[in-house]
Amino acid sequence: MKHEKFSYRSLEEIKKKAAELGIHLPFAEDTRALTREASFGSVTLKNRMGTAPMEGADALADGSPSELTLRRYMRDAEGGSAMIWFEAISIVPEGRSSAHQLMLTRENLENYKKLTEAVREAGRKKNGFAPYLIMQANHSGRYSNPEGKPAPLIAYRHPEYEKLRPADDSCIVTDDYLKGLEEKFAEAALLAREAGFDAVDIKACHGYLLMELLSAYRRPGLYGGSFENRTRLLRNSIAAAKVHEDGHFLVTARIGIYDGFAWPYGFGVKEGGDAKPDMEEPIRLVRALYEEDGLPMVNLTMGNPYVNTHVTRPFDGGKYIPDEHPLCGVARIINGIGQVKKAVPGMFLSASGPSYLRQYADLYAAGALEEGLCDNMLFGRLSFADPDFPKQILETGRIDPFRTCVACGKCGDLIRAGKPAGCIVRDGEIYLRYYREYQKEADRAKNGGSGAAHQS
Repeated sequence: MKHEKFSYRSLEEIKKKAAELGIHLPFAEDTRALTREASFGSVTLKNRMGTAPMEGADALADGSPSELTLRRYMRDAEGGSAMIWFEAISIVPEGRSSAHQLMLTRENLENYKKLTEAVREAGRKKNGFAPYLIMQANHSGRYSNPEGKPAPLIAYRHPEYEKLRPADDSCIVTDDYLKGLEEKFAEAALLAREAGFDAVDIKACHGYLLMELLSAYRRPGLYGGSFENRTRLLRNSIAAAKVHEDGHFLVTARIGIYDGFAWPYGFGVKEGGDAKPDMEEPIRLVRALYEEDGLPMVNLTMGNPYVNTHVTRPFDGGKYIPDEHPLCGVARIINGIGQVKKAVPGMFLSASGPSYLRQYADLYAAGALEEGLCDNMLFGRLSFADPDFPKQILETGRIDPFRTCVACGKCGDLIRAGKPAGCIVRDGEIYLRYYREYQKEADRAKNGGSGAAHQS
């Protein structure tokens, strides 16, 4: 289980290592499964490849998209992704993850209309189709930094999270505050529709507020304790947002089905047990979203990138050395998603977390589709490194091995530091200078100076 850096020279070497580790990784013989159309509800996607949400931290002061924001999403559209799941966009000022996080408001709505129109047109012009655009509506909760410094709003006290990011009882939000967010998510859905998005995601993953509530077993009141209470804000916000659905606009969700901590501090684990994944409650939640709340599609993920990055994004380099092999993390994500898919077969599931596998991520994604573990695959870090990967697969059958993500963790450093984020390896002309800024500020902070930017 020892952590190792990626050094595989063939798919056979990866399969051999997986067998040694006793894990299952799906691999197909070819990538044809990724090139086929896919449908949910009245929506048809031109292929089964998409861009996963990756915060760029490059918004203007009022939350509007900048030229860098436009550049990122134009490149995704031109690259051939059939689905572009936009990064977290804050629903309230106090819930922004940084002073440079996107935030859609009535005042800057026209700027978002221009963004979605430009992204769609880029896809049409380059590929003959417009990508399906999903806006991720979010409240950063514990990771709120609206003025560039920590201002946590938490669901409950979490000792693991607070080792790295202090909080106290005064940071715990009230039931009244949470109740008020239901209408804020509804307002975000209306704005998303008016801005030209095809769907809005009520985000509940990666340690942010709605995800934290899913593990609020010991929180008193309407939003803690029972399964019904812990899922109340998510489901009520979805119901409020669905008022704004029409024939062309849907409500969806990105759900963290496991966050890597034992009960009572983790979701997707057994009550009274350890940190081993248990999909009973995630399956119950996804089934309720599908059968009772009318969601035709969701995206599933795992982990908390601030605390246990290896669960969310298995890596070669990071702030710590995990106590497991990266392939175990890749396997955990897809097999957990697969359990949910097989339990709720009618739900269209977008999977996450393939980028660690580099040039073999395409065969892995195709294998996951062939085995019925998901319905399409969203690529996050790879979309930063090589936004043209879908076109490469469609035209040649494979990803360009010289343009893949190398799982160095540098884009994550930029995201958490609130710096404009992208790939410093493959897109260094744009992003290397921001990483150097981050390094200088981190060094000053380490040496007792001012200007610290890293937030973890």
